[in-house]
Amino acid sequence: MKKPRSSPPPRATPLLPRKRAILIGASSGIGAALARRLAREGYTLALLARREARLSALCDEINAACGEIRAIWYAHDVTDYGSVQGLLQKALADLGGLDLFIYDSGITLPGGFKHYEFDKDLRTTEVNYLGALAWLNPVAAMFQSLGAGQIVGISSVGGERGRVSNPAYQASKAALTSYLESLRNRLTRRGVHVLTVKPGHVSTEMTAGQKGLFWVISADQAAADIWKAIRKHRQVIYVPARWALVMFIVRNTPSFIFRQVNF
Repeated sequence: MKKPRSSPPPRATPLLPRKRAILIGASSGIGAALARRLAREGYTLALLARREARLSALCDEINAACGEIRAIWYAHDVTDYGSVQGLLQKALADLGGLDLFIYDSGITLPGGFKHYEFDKDLRTTEVNYLGALAWLNPVAAMFQSLGAGQIVGISSVGGERGRVSNPAYQASKAALTSYLESLRNRLTRRGVHVLTVKPGHVSTEMTAGQKGLFWVISADQAAADIWKAIRKHRQVIYVPARWALVMFIVRNTPSFIFRQVNF
């Protein structure tokens, strides 16, 4: 477990309330954009990801912009399941509590229509789904006990249906979407809000070099849409919203037609 480079941020007080968030997968892309957005909205942040240099630089940027310590970081690989409980307790102690938890860690490994590679599929499943389980289970239990809190899971339009391209990625996101729905159905009655985010194509390192992408948006635009959904306590959103219509068509296309589509 890595300790944060900076001192813990100032604690919330009755005269100066502060929202607190943990963000998993914060070093780049949507995660980094969300971290910047939440800091601007007054949140104190614990940021976790594998790449220490990027996390440190992001925290320095956020803290300089805010004029105080607003973000601290911990290096963490989400497949190191055994470290989750200790890191969660450390982050809670440093933040002084928790109001919002976001899981944004995800990968897609290049494969191809003719390749079946278990090592890549296992890594994809561990990062996109099993890592989420390792974090969301204790967070959900804590929020359920508190009777309050918000959970955000970044899934994908790729989880809507099984496609010929990258089956393990589609399956991992489908599993995450289903798990988040189950959490929502369980926790809503306990005062806990769960948001599932289904982005389309976002300009990040994960999509760099991919051909045939359309409706590509920036990570900042995605973060703005997600923040709006957090504020409005939405349950499921597509980013951008026009993907909702596309995915309605995808879900309702007959199988004998859908299996002919090469994407």
